[in-house]
Amino acid sequence: MTESCFYEENESGIGNYFLDSVISDFESLLIYAGVHSKVFGFYRMPAKRFPYSIYYYIHNEVAIVVAVLPMRKNPTWTQSKLEKRR
Repeated sequence: MTESCFYEENESGIGNYFLDSVISDFESLLIYAGVHSKVFGFYRMPAKRFPYSIYYYIHNEVAIVVAVLPMRKNPTWTQSKLEKRR
């Protein structure tokens, strides 16, 4: 189940709000890419409205998003998910 479906099942309209919020966070990388701290080899930007982090790297001055993961998971779980994306 995707996160947007999870939120939509809990309250109508929240799933779309989640997607819109994350897309807005992606767009902010046009300005702020590279200013975030690195965690597990990727830059990590906290999402503004939901408890998720956006993990990305920079290649040829372009931010490449590799994952949007929940912040409330065990760091070992997060690290294992990111290792699969190298």
